[in-house]
Amino acid sequence: MTLISPPPHHDIYSIEDLAQLIYDLKQINPEARVTVKLVARSGIGTIAAGVAKAKADVILISGHSGGTGASPQSSIKYAGIPWEMGLSETHQVLTLNRLRETVMLRTDGGIKTGRDVVIAAMLGAEEYGIGMASLIAMGCIMVRQCHSNTCPVGICTQDPKLRAKFEGTPEKVVNLFSFIAEEVREILAQLGYRSLIEIVGRSDLLKQVSRGARYLDDLDLNPLLTRADGGREVAHCTVEGRNEVPDTLDAQMIRDAQPLFTHREKMQLQYSVRNTHRAVGTRLAAMITRKYGMAGLQPDTVTVRLRGTAGQSLGAFAVRGMKLEVFGDANDYVGKGLSGGTIVVKPTVSSPLVPERNAIIGNTVLYGATAGKLFACGSAGERFAVRNSGADAVVEGVGSNGCEYMTGGTAVILGPVGLNFAAGMTGGMAFVYDPANNFELNVNRETVVWQRLDHPHWEGVLRKLVEEHVAETKSPLGARLLNDWDREVEHFWQAVPTEMLTRLPQPLSIAKVKRA
Repeated sequence: MTLISPPPHHDIYSIEDLAQLIYDLKQINPEARVTVKLVARSGIGTIAAGVAKAKADVILISGHSGGTGASPQSSIKYAGIPWEMGLSETHQVLTLNRLRETVMLRTDGGIKTGRDVVIAAMLGAEEYGIGMASLIAMGCIMVRQCHSNTCPVGICTQDPKLRAKFEGTPEKVVNLFSFIAEEVREILAQLGYRSLIEIVGRSDLLKQVSRGARYLDDLDLNPLLTRADGGREVAHCTVEGRNEVPDTLDAQMIRDAQPLFTHREKMQLQYSVRNTHRAVGTRLAAMITRKYGMAGLQPDTVTVRLRGTAGQSLGAFAVRGMKLEVFGDANDYVGKGLSGGTIVVKPTVSSPLVPERNAIIGNTVLYGATAGKLFACGSAGERFAVRNSGADAVVEGVGSNGCEYMTGGTAVILGPVGLNFAAGMTGGMAFVYDPANNFELNVNRETVVWQRLDHPHWEGVLRKLVEEHVAETKSPLGARLLNDWDREVEHFWQAVPTEMLTRLPQPLSIAKVKRA
């Protein structure tokens, strides 16, 4: 199956989005430390300060050199600046803003020797990435065709004949790092220091080399060598463990769900929820996974009923056995990384709004979901089901860029779709209710084909999901469609990626497929 690589990170459009992602990751794994990689560039210090405030644990400053042979030539040649420049600016800005001790700095991008490591430490880094040199130690000859499955020395290939040529051993890499460490110790000894941590941020130990009177040295490196003073004694990370994030509603949920963890007891919990409650259900999913595994519970073993407005990332990474019901609405990232759980969002009985004419969930819903179900009695925002690879969903309208980069699962949209629908979609299937015949104006024609339903098998798949939707949400629109199904089914489009046509359990009528 074709995968669009690398796709944009459609869950990150601002520093607040990145902070939310870091929060989600720390909820699903209570011990994980989060690293954020930034390409060295002018102005990186301001970005790094935002990343540090977003509670990242490590910031990796990646230089302009390096990259695998699968990297685009444009990225290898033109993206980024030297790591020395990016690292120096980052360390200085973090120090001046009194953020340096809260985050670990790491750098890579062409570090090969112990001298490089010492310079990186003096410019502010505590950790160092050595990738290309490690590959060369294992036998890489830099052919730069890692993505073509033809690596002649067997490092980056699945071809058994080529893999047989691989001569790398762990001892070769150990040898490389031993020599780098030995050179670092020698340089530190010459300078009179015992450990790397003593010279972290000591840019005053560096000086620009003068090449003599015959050369015009008009390059001023003083901005790199300036030692920032943030009013603190230390200029390195002092946090033990990780930067913790505040608890959400899950802390109470886990306490109330103790019978689930001790006796596998089926239960139902009920809470009021506000938009400040983020990632509701995510920490509960982490505890369930640790106790019973990803699929150790039967569906709907624990049902959590929420009333109000759920904050960002409702049900992120929810696993099988969990069911989240929201009587109200929810913000962005509903079902991010959904992993088998069920999420139902529906308006309260007293709501005067017409569900299908109003948004009930936000943007970037089901981002990267792998399994599970979502039923929303109302429309979704933009980037619905981006990178969905296995979840089934029913909503009553979506904004722009719906089902983008989708590789699996089924999306049923009982209403209009925005522009650029199904862009880069290479797997899964979408059903769109379109009595106004506007679908063809909004679909991206590059990777998908579409037709009206003409096979009982696919009609059965669609009807089953609509029936589930009505049963879960009491959707008035869904009920109307089912009441007049024989007539309304004619208004559905079926959109399928072109490359999936030969792999479907029931073939489509190719003659009726609308091609670009």
